[in-house]
Amino acid sequence: MAASSSGIVAGLTALALATVGFLAFRASATVPAELSRPRAAGSLDVSMSKVPRDKKEPDALPAGSGAGQRVVYSVDDDRVWLVDEAGKVKRTFRVTPGSVDPPTGVYAVTSRSNAVTGTDGAPIEHVVRFATMDNVTIGFSAAVKSASPLPDPNPTLRTGGIRESQADGNAMWDFATIGRAVVVIR
Repeated sequence: MAASSSGIVAGLTALALATVGFLAFRASATVPAELSRPRAAGSLDVSMSKVPRDKKEPDALPAGSGAGQRVVYSVDDDRVWLVDEAGKVKRTFRVTPGSVDPPTGVYAVTSRSNAVTGTDGAPIEHVVRFATMDNVTIGFSAAVKSASPLPDPNPTLRTGGIRESQADGNAMWDFATIGRAVVVIR
């Protein structure tokens, strides 16, 4: 019986990995080629220009940021858009990035945690992870409001937490389930 149980677990794991891979492939097929090539943080890519913005509506979803249901994150604008299948913005909000930015490209949500302690020592909730850069995990999270003061930030600490308000963190948590596409743009 143990052999068949381990076979079932292995089969389910393989199915889950195939599903995440398929979703990432599907998301990458809807993003312009210049957005789908991840690049090293801090490097310059002359072929990668900033995605055009609507000057009349600066909070509007940038053109060329993909298609279908996805999270769009602009590292230059420190802004997130939650986009439904029809391409309609369900919510947009400002964020505060960590010290390590993810390269531009298409990712998928790989893991989530309801409540943990961040690398900066702050209690955080609704953690949605989607990338790793130089051994730093990158994801969205909300700091938990508490009566105790937060630790002083360490300027030498490499952090990948992209902080959002608790209300925005709740919306992200409900929207960005495992496998959901995350499109990172400039």
